[in-house]
Amino acid sequence: MDRRPATVPPLATVYGYPRQGPRRELKKAIEGYWAGRHTAETLHTTAAELRRDTWRTLTEAGIDEVPTGDFSLYDHVLDTAVMVGAIPARHRAACDTDRLDGYFAMARGTQDAPPLEMTKWFDTNYHYLVPELGPDTIFTADSAKQLAEFREATALGYTARPVLVGPVTFLLLAKPADGAPADFQPLTLLDRLLPVYAEVLADLRAAGAEWVQLDEPALAQDQPPAVLSALRRTYGDLGILADRPRLLVASYFDRLGDALPVLAQTPVDGLAMDFTGPAAANLDALAAVGGLPGKRLVAGVVDGRNVWLSDLGKALATLATLLGLADRVDVAPSCSLLHVPLDATAERDLDPQVARWLAFARQKTDEVATLARGLAEGVDAIAPQLAANRAALASRTASALTHDPAVRARCTAVADRDTRRPQPYAERAVAQQARLGLPDLPTTTIGSFPQTPELRTARADLRTGRIDQAAYEERIAAEIRDTVTFQEKAGLDVLVHGEPERNDMVQYFAEQLTGYLATRHGWVQSYGTRYVRPPILAGDVSRTEPMTLRWTGYAQSLTGRPVKGMLTGPVTMLAWSFVRDDQPLADTARQVALALRDEVGDLESAGTAVIQVDEPALRETLPLRTADRSGYLAWATEAFRLATSGVRADTQIHTHMCYAEFGDILAAIEELDADVISLEAARSGMRIADELAAAGYPREVGPGVYDIHSPRIPAEDELADLIARAVRAVPGRRLWINPDCGLKTRGWQEVRPALERMAEAARRARGDLPGASAEAVG
Repeated sequence: MDRRPATVPPLATVYGYPRQGPRRELKKAIEGYWAGRHTAETLHTTAAELRRDTWRTLTEAGIDEVPTGDFSLYDHVLDTAVMVGAIPARHRAACDTDRLDGYFAMARGTQDAPPLEMTKWFDTNYHYLVPELGPDTIFTADSAKQLAEFREATALGYTARPVLVGPVTFLLLAKPADGAPADFQPLTLLDRLLPVYAEVLADLRAAGAEWVQLDEPALAQDQPPAVLSALRRTYGDLGILADRPRLLVASYFDRLGDALPVLAQTPVDGLAMDFTGPAAANLDALAAVGGLPGKRLVAGVVDGRNVWLSDLGKALATLATLLGLADRVDVAPSCSLLHVPLDATAERDLDPQVARWLAFARQKTDEVATLARGLAEGVDAIAPQLAANRAALASRTASALTHDPAVRARCTAVADRDTRRPQPYAERAVAQQARLGLPDLPTTTIGSFPQTPELRTARADLRTGRIDQAAYEERIAAEIRDTVTFQEKAGLDVLVHGEPERNDMVQYFAEQLTGYLATRHGWVQSYGTRYVRPPILAGDVSRTEPMTLRWTGYAQSLTGRPVKGMLTGPVTMLAWSFVRDDQPLADTARQVALALRDEVGDLESAGTAVIQVDEPALRETLPLRTADRSGYLAWATEAFRLATSGVRADTQIHTHMCYAEFGDILAAIEELDADVISLEAARSGMRIADELAAAGYPREVGPGVYDIHSPRIPAEDELADLIARAVRAVPGRRLWINPDCGLKTRGWQEVRPALERMAEAARRARGDLPGASAEAVG
């Protein structure tokens, strides 16, 4: 690398930052407001303090230009919908009455108005709220949030860059509103939307914004000519506005592909591009289009989605190449740091040797600042940091944690017969019905029941030594007894133990498998006020002892009805962890699958007749580019079958998925060869049942009829209507009735009536099936 300083000193910047605060202050303030413990003023004060602290932290770390507008009380796509006036009719009155309560009503729903649908933000584990648009949608500009946060930052003396979801991505993320024509495409509203964006940009310019970032991550997906044409028109029109700030168009998560030459030719002032992982291909693509003469390039060379320290030498080499491809090169993470925890130095329980390998949001900002300084002043200016970085990388490579010869030998020995059940589904279905004796439209839940404050207190008391293990286990046993008793009284057919002992569906297993590390403070936002602590997959994986037998067996001892064994599948164990980046994902998935195969075998040997292996992340981990998908789906479905294919014909294998677009993986869902699959369907109006029917899916299906991500309790007639829609799509003999997802985030005051109504609606629906008898109904 050239040791001379860059001609134009590069800036260090980020696209976004974790919102929650070091002690999840935002979650507590919002939930306190919902519960009536805090006023709106208190909530807004807390939010402003968190924004101020973030900007100060970034600036002290060496970040030259801070983002504004990335902060959200719930979701940045919902914020964008408010910014452009895309408020569904059912929520307009609430928004007009009280702006804040109306905002949360769109996110969570009310008893009378369901919330917006929720789904995954591209291939991450963040969930966004889906805008609803129709031919009659009228957009109106509301710049209040963006202006207020920009003014907050500049009043404190910071150089700030507002960040907005771009208009093309916003329309591509939206769905047709109820009542819209079947062929309606939200992108057709672009000409209505662009003047609203122009107005917001003009407002920000008037407030003093020099640059505004427009995020277009949808460009990391394959887009047809119509979308590329819309992209060209969008930034052609916005780029020639007389009264605008300079425009930085950002895309991330994968390579830009055909969108790159389109954007390069528009009159925008800069591009922000990802150069990590598969997006490293952007480097050659940028050279192929002749670079970005006359434009700013913000280079995402620090991985914003994973927790491993960067290879600073490699990143500097990429930056050195980019210096010849744009007039100005600035340094950034690959995407918003929303997707990683806040600060690795808080993890004092980790082995110090391992802690050297980690970089959370604060450490990533340090890396960005170091790289910007190296680019500006030459490598000698950052020689100590480069030496420490090389030593930490070498330490990780040489560690015994990362290589277990026994695990690797077992993986190598896997044969095709290990990944296929010997009996076809039709034969298995007969054997399973003979063993289980279930009615038509059998009812069940997805697995977890409410994680009450008492349970969390018991877990904290055990951790701090206020109670011993025996007292804690009695508390868990009592919760399981109550849960089983309730399910029997409600009339559910296949029960669960409720998972009171589990802190999280991935972390619980990660803490019992070799190769995983758990954090104490590594919280990451999943949606709204729901935060998770993804474990860190650092080394080879194996199971040393059974993980679920005790409590599953205890629940089964309390009832004559079948109790499901509950496991988390191999793909989800990877997707909801920070996965190792030093070997192919397929290899790691096979290791996890073999560990789960041992658990499945032990459950079956203990008499468990129904075993559910959840794979909610199968769709969300689907690569953004079509060319990369077949390889992923091949190893992902093989890993699931490797975990589940060692059981007898009369052992029923379930799986579960939620909150994603399933239409483009229906063939992969069949390839899992699960006996029963349950899926989110309530918010989407049972669309997935129709898609499965159209695809000729031949196995049993449980499309969810109860939306558990909203506090509202569905009426029995509402549940009956969803069941009727499902019955029209899927034969009743292959249909299960269940909620959309697990119930851990809900309260018992919501869960009890909702499940009682669900069970009663299912009993009523049995009487309407062809050939139903009074016995079937009862």
